[in-house]
Parts: sequence; structure tokens; C-alpha cells
Amino acid sequence: MAEQDSSQEKTEQPTPRRLEKAREEGQVPRSKELGTTLVLGLGAIGLLIFGPFVSDRVGRMALHSFSFDRETAFDTGMMSSYLMASAMDAAIALIPWLVLVVVAAFAGPLLVGGWLFSTKAITPKLDRINPLSGLKRMFSMNSLVELIKAWAKVLVVGTVAWLVILFFFQDAMQIQFESLEAAIDHTVTIILWSVVALCLSTALIAVVDVPWQIYSFTKKMRMSMQEIKDEFKETEGKPEVKSKVRQLQREMANRRMMADVPEADVVITNPTHYSVALKYQAGSMAAPILLAKGSDQVALKIREIAKENNVPQMQAPPLARAIYTHTRVGDEIPEGLYVAVAQVLAYIYQMDMYAKGRGPKPERKPAMPIPNDLRVDPDPET
Repeated sequence: MAEQDSSQEKTEQPTPRRLEKAREEGQVPRSKELGTTLVLGLGAIGLLIFGPFVSDRVGRMALHSFSFDRETAFDTGMMSSYLMASAMDAAIALIPWLVLVVVAAFAGPLLVGGWLFSTKAITPKLDRINPLSGLKRMFSMNSLVELIKAWAKVLVVGTVAWLVILFFFQDAMQIQFESLEAAIDHTVTIILWSVVALCLSTALIAVVDVPWQIYSFTKKMRMSMQEIKDEFKETEGKPEVKSKVRQLQREMANRRMMADVPEADVVITNPTHYSVALKYQAGSMAAPILLAKGSDQVALKIREIAKENNVPQMQAPPLARAIYTHTRVGDEIPEGLYVAVAQVLAYIYQMDMYAKGRGPKPERKPAMPIPNDLRVDPDPET
């Protein structure tokens, strides 16, 4: 029982298949703090970069909007054209800054978790409205981390705000002695840099939050050894199914092989344990090809088919074992067996001519030499 419980502990890293299925369900590591930091930070920096351009366009818009005579004020058609012109100026002034903010909004999710669109993530789930599940989420480790982050944000932003006040205090006091135009420019500069500092202060939270989110997601995706085994069975197939498939494949291969036996020029036998069927066509083949081979029952079937189709058979145990061991079906025989097989084919041809009364009977069977590196020792039963 202890072994079973230990096997169910999720201590293994998630497999690629597990991560892929989680991604299909919309589960990827996300850092809201990183997205918030990028939007606020780049938005504030964008104000510094595009601030002069925006203020210039807004000033022109205000000047144009309020510069009209009495007749224009009572002309409703002119007022609508002024409104459209003002809206166009405002859009042109804000478009660069808005583009920067939109890029920042998309960059956050892309940096952690990557691009993802899944309808399963927004599918309603009953457990989300279950009070027990809600209580469990409230007192979970994730909720504790979120609470700590909230307090950390208050502490960090408050500290940075205090430092910004100290840094710009003298500049703020100096504004009262400046001219109106200079005071406005100075005030805007102080405000913008203060906003940038406060927005970038959230980067400290994001630096901690991003590794935590990745670690938390990886821990959530961990698997037990049994889950890995079940996934392997699901992906690769159950052993009994795979065994049945291999058996069917072997049967199909054997049927195709047996169908080629009638085309053979000779079947060389062991005589009872091995049979190999060879074919050679001078001019179209560089060497004899093995059409079929088998042992025991398959060997008997090859000889049976060869007898039914009048394919010559010859007993040559050493040569049969060598061809069976060193040649795959459909391949040419090894070069070291060329001489032995050539002698067999020549002997079969002479016997065929003798049977047709066109030549003398061969005096004896050929020697069929087999190199030592291709020689195969007989089985104890042979």
C-alpha cells in the first residue's frame, strides 16, 4: 500500500504531451505583474517621448476649436466640422502613444507563456461557482502569494513615491519663483518623471513574480510515474494491441513473400529447418535476389509452394543457413556467396537441360564454397 501511495506522488517533470494538452486547455504560465509593468512603464516612457508632440497637437486643436467668429458659433454645420477636426487632431496626437501601449499589452503575455488562443479557457465551469472550491482557492498557496504581492506592491510603490518626493522636493519648491510658462514646463517634467519612476517600481514585483509563476505552473503540471505510464500507453498504444498489429504485419509480409515464391529460379533448403527462394535475371539484375525465406513451418510452406509451381529445389544446408542469416527479403545476396549461388544456378540449369533431353546429366553437385565470415553453424536440432 505504501508503494502504491509513493508511486502516485507527482514528482516527475511534465512530459511534452502533458504540456501540449495543458496548452490546448488554455493553461500556460502567465504573469499579470509583468503585463502591468510593461503597460505602465512603456506608457509613462511614451509620455516622455511623445509628450511634446501631443502637447503641440492638443494646443493647435484648442486654438482651432476656440478661434471662430459669431456667425460660425450659430452655424450648426460649422460646429460639426470643428468637432470632426478636433477629434481627428486628438486621434493623431494619441495614436503613437496608443500604439506603444498596445504593443506593451501584447508583449507581456508573449514573453511568459507565448501566444495562445483557446476557447476552453473561457468555457463556463461549475466548480468555479462551487462554494467549497472557492474556499479552497481562498486559502491556497496561490492566494497567499497574491496577498504577499499586494502588500509588496503597496510597500514598494510607497517607498518609491517617498523617494521621488524627496528627490524632486527642491525642484517643486523652486517652481514658485519661476515664470508661468517655465513653471508649467517644470511641473510637467516633474510629474512625468515621477510617473515613470512609480510605474517602473512595479518591475521589482514582476522580477519576482515571473519565476514564481513558471515554478508554480511547472509544479502544477508534475506527473506521477503511473500517469507517465498511462500516457505512454495512450500515445504508443497498449502492448497487447501493438503485439497484435505486429502479428498482422508479419502475416501480411509472409503472404506477400509467399506470393513471390512461384517466380523463384531455385529454392535452397536445409532441408527441414530453413528454406530460401532465389531469383536471378541476367542483364537486369546485378546479383541474385532473395524472394522469400523462412524456418520451420514457414520453410515447409515455401517448399510446398515451390513444388506446386515446379520451382527446382536443392538441398544445401550450409548455403541455406548463410543466405537465411545474412540476407533480408528483397535484397541481393552477399558478395561472398556469389560463387556458391552461381554454381547452384548452373547446376539447376544443367539438370533442366538434361530433363528436356538437350544436354548430359551433371556428374555431381557443385562444391558451393562459403567464406568463413558468412558460415553459420547448424542448430543443435539439425
